[in-house]
Amino acid sequence: MDQKKAAVYQEILFYGIAAILMGILVGALDALFGEVLILITQFRGQHIALLLPFLAVAGLAIVYIYQKFGKNSSKGMGLIFSAGNRQDEEIPKRLVPLVIGGTWLTHLFGGSAGREGVAVQIGATVGYTFGKKLPFQDSKKILLVAGMAAGFAGLFQTPMAATFFALEVLMVGRIEYRALFPAALSAFVASYTSHFLGLEKFSVDLSVAVPVDLLFAGKVVLLGIVFGAVGGLFAKLLKNTKGWLAQKIADPYRRIFVVGVLLSIAMFALHTGRYSGLGTNLISASFDEGTIYGYDWVLKLVLTIVTLAAGFQGGEVTPLFSIGASLGYWLAPVFGLPPEFVAALGYASVLASATNTFIAPVFIGAEVFGYDTLPYFFAIVSVAYVFNSGYSIYAQGKAKSDYLQ
Repeated sequence: MDQKKAAVYQEILFYGIAAILMGILVGALDALFGEVLILITQFRGQHIALLLPFLAVAGLAIVYIYQKFGKNSSKGMGLIFSAGNRQDEEIPKRLVPLVIGGTWLTHLFGGSAGREGVAVQIGATVGYTFGKKLPFQDSKKILLVAGMAAGFAGLFQTPMAATFFALEVLMVGRIEYRALFPAALSAFVASYTSHFLGLEKFSVDLSVAVPVDLLFAGKVVLLGIVFGAVGGLFAKLLKNTKGWLAQKIADPYRRIFVVGVLLSIAMFALHTGRYSGLGTNLISASFDEGTIYGYDWVLKLVLTIVTLAAGFQGGEVTPLFSIGASLGYWLAPVFGLPPEFVAALGYASVLASATNTFIAPVFIGAEVFGYDTLPYFFAIVSVAYVFNSGYSIYAQGKAKSDYLQ
């Protein structure tokens, strides 16, 4: 073996060791974060009338902590993208406790937000820190991607989807294949670690029979267009609302307090906290024959956008799952298809359109609903991905339209 090949395999070996260590650490942090978030969600559900009025006060605390201790940590996912694309040199370790604490506060007091943003930022911070210790070219970027995969996988326990989510989302339209091996390894290790530590995976046995014919194909295309438009709308409105609120209420304390008060009133008026938190209640109702209103997906979309645009902490992915599932459940009778089947299609394809990713949502569908459903998710995500108008909730990622010019 010549010296050049030996150096390549040495680099792969070091990346593999780093990926395993990162997967264990990130998986453990995800398990801690996720388990506490479950307890917070249960506690909020039991005391919603006492907690919801203090959402604005919790917002003030979040802004104060970030202003006082956060420095550039307040950029959140923007900082991760900047570091991954070599615009910033540092991801401070303080980002991890800040984003975890801020998200717990948001959920405790009834904000409508997700959780994946926390997990991805945890993983990226760990990966970037590991990457600085290695002497290889682009090691920080490669392990940052691997850390993002570990963060997503540890929380959702969908390692294949997590691998491609990290590879796709950093630079939409281009995949950093050098990060594939450490990303996959860290994702699987993180997934197994969080599961071993007690964090449960959400999965559904989607055992439904649908006739696959020309009529069915037409229905899938129409559903894909709808889901694609809704995901793209979410991404566009999130970006525009953030800009509009920042322009109208420049002071972050005043902005989060005023919007927090309005959110508390809205959450009370709209089924007393039905749209607070992750939206897992809507997801469960979509697959367990619960009550889904035709306006559930609209209100969850609007309230999540307003919560995040105001400055509360959290992510978008789980709310997107709930928006897609509840929309699909509502649309199913119109298309003459089983409600849980269309809910599953919406679950994956709204995520695809809102994040402007393709491979990851296909695997999300397969890993959550069973691999025998993969052809359905491939078809629906293909359409939704095309009809999202090029928008992404991760505005720092390069739009796919930029590669088509």
